[in-house]
Amino acid sequence: MATIRKMIVTDKAPAAIGPYSAGIGTEGLIFASGSLGIDPGSGEFAAGGIEGQTRQALKNLEQVLLAGGASLATVVKTTVFMQDLAEFAKMNAVYAEFFPNEPPARSTVQVAALPKNGAVEIEAIALRQP
Repeated sequence: MATIRKMIVTDKAPAAIGPYSAGIGTEGLIFASGSLGIDPGSGEFAAGGIEGQTRQALKNLEQVLLAGGASLATVVKTTVFMQDLAEFAKMNAVYAEFFPNEPPARSTVQVAALPKNGAVEIEAIALRQP
């Protein structure tokens, strides 16, 4: 049985910063690459520190998921990469706005650096909507 693998592209989220896809869709799953808190219109990080970047990263992630036939409601797993876990509570409060009920499984890790010196990057795996 052949596996269908399709690259996900949208102009409603920032373009990939390298040789990777914003997302890849298969028959039933969407694998969304990490989204930074970059405003797709300006190409700059969203204002407001960790909260602003988290909010924008999740909006960008949502656009990739929608372009692939999924949504935040169908996310089953996220990974959050942060430059500073001391800001975890601030990130978590914004994250909870986007996943208020039955949130997905999640890992959160501190990293030495993120692309363009971002504060947060969020990736996801979601179920493709029927």
